[in-house]
Amino acid sequence: MTGNAKHRVVIVGGGFGGLMAAQKLAGSGLDITLVDRRNHHLFQPLLYQVATAALATSDIAWPIRSLVRGKEDIKTLLGSVTGVDKEAREVLLEDGARIPYDSLILATGARHAYFGHDEWEPNAPGLKTLEDATAIRRRLLLAFEQAEREPDEARRKALLTFVIIGAGPTGVELAGTITELAEASMRGDFRNIRPEDARVVLIEAADRVLLNFVPELSAYALDALRKLGVEVELGRAVTEIDREGVVYGGQRLAARTVIWAAGVQASPAAKWLDVEADRAGRVKVEADLTVPGYPEIFVVGDTALALRPDGRPVPGVGDAAKQGGKHAAATIKARLAGTKPPTFAYKHAGDLATIGKRAAVIDFGWLKLKGFPAWWVWGVAHIYFLIGVKNRLFVSITWLLQLLSGRRSARLITQGDASGRWEHRP
Repeated sequence: MTGNAKHRVVIVGGGFGGLMAAQKLAGSGLDITLVDRRNHHLFQPLLYQVATAALATSDIAWPIRSLVRGKEDIKTLLGSVTGVDKEAREVLLEDGARIPYDSLILATGARHAYFGHDEWEPNAPGLKTLEDATAIRRRLLLAFEQAEREPDEARRKALLTFVIIGAGPTGVELAGTITELAEASMRGDFRNIRPEDARVVLIEAADRVLLNFVPELSAYALDALRKLGVEVELGRAVTEIDREGVVYGGQRLAARTVIWAAGVQASPAAKWLDVEADRAGRVKVEADLTVPGYPEIFVVGDTALALRPDGRPVPGVGDAAKQGGKHAAATIKARLAGTKPPTFAYKHAGDLATIGKRAAVIDFGWLKLKGFPAWWVWGVAHIYFLIGVKNRLFVSITWLLQLLSGRRSARLITQGDASGRWEHRP
């Protein structure tokens, strides 16, 4: 750049990493453009609570423009990125527009992956966006509604069977809260069915749930799930999914609602850049989170394959994305100031997972908790990271009421066909 022109920074993605980078760069005298295909920032750790009617969408998502209001050096654009011209230093949008950059930060996240079986997605949706959450909520609630009208016992049982594939934190949290949705929130609301008779099945190909936790906490989570009534199937991989159910361990299970929580695939950033990626599509970055041969391009969060000093990959969690975004911003500012850029050193804050509304497991390394005390710590931690006093207060009150009464206020069937036709085939 020459003359008085400002250094142009383009950030693609308004999630944890992109928003953190924008906030850290604000006020530095730069020309910052934040691009996202959605107009909101999403707090993904609580997405499953929207999917299970515990929280409303507005409780965990906020307009990006409102989050950068008052920061005059940040321009927000709604658009879908389709590529990056590395030589011209331009980001390409779906509508043909081009956004020039001097520094580029890609924080585009990940989607669910089906291990080569993309044909499973229509029958087993994953959970990564608000659209995913509201679609799953619709399927869950419609299953009970159709079961109320279904005279055939076998079909009714299939409608009241809910399968979650993958026993990581998302799968475990979904299984626990779907069980409570049926047993507590819907009890007494129907006349022809007993929602509490719903069957929730959690299928995991590995030999234990929550593989990222120590075995002791995994064992506690397994016991807590089974006490809730969740059927946990371990060491049995799913081999088929269709509209009628799933096949796992050589047996078929009839189920009309299947949710995928077994794997993720990075955004197509590696294809945009035409660079090396791992099997999950993550860009293999340098130690400073830049693309090899292109020090002006940073890749952070779920889109990046960054390694810790011991060779283990940095996990795809929100805190890692935040740390990556903060590092990219600090490096850009240091380069412009002519000072030594910082070294990226990921610090793992810990692992948390909740099992229903009265139990959780927490592993901070130096501290391990389980049960009701862990649930309180989990709740406080999540409320703390929500944006805005109003949202923290509202979510706190909502959780307290659910804890005391078991009722859920977000049981709305929305976003489907206005005619009210069923999504499930009879």
